[in-house]
Amino acid sequence: MRISTRGRYGLRAMVELARGNGETPVRMSAIADRQRLSRKHLHALLAILKSGGLVRSVRGPGGGFLLSRPPDRISLGEVLELLEGPFSLVDCVADRRVCGRVNECVTRGVWQELSGAIENLLDGVTLQDLVETEPTGRSKTKREQKTPGSRRTARRSGRPSGAVSRWPRAKAGNR
Repeated sequence: MRISTRGRYGLRAMVELARGNGETPVRMSAIADRQRLSRKHLHALLAILKSGGLVRSVRGPGGGFLLSRPPDRISLGEVLELLEGPFSLVDCVADRRVCGRVNECVTRGVWQELSGAIENLLDGVTLQDLVETEPTGRSKTKREQKTPGSRRTARRSGRPSGAVSRWPRAKAGNR
């Protein structure tokens, strides 16, 4: 599974818009400069985000782009699905018809569960969460300050065992 540059750059642009909390339009050139993105690529991404209803444009002097909703009401899952399309680790999770073995496949359930867990995580993190956890000025929560974590690596996760995610847990039924 890979998120393309379209998804990554689009998400970075959305975070730039979220920083202003939707109160002041942000010029496309300012987003491109701050995020070191090509204006041509950014223009295409903003067009997709606008047609998907996540951003709106303001014309004239002082114009630019704004989020269509408050940043705490736009999830990463919503942004990435608009930019990347439906999320699934393997094709048969999104569409049973692509494989004739879906009824007897022993691994499909694992792919469904893993895809669902990733989707729940992305749906449980908002643009506001990203803005609040930016490295500059980010203060640790009490839980992070008290949890030293182990140096040992947890099996297959790549994170230290006992590591605490800084993202809110996805709510049940978010799929």
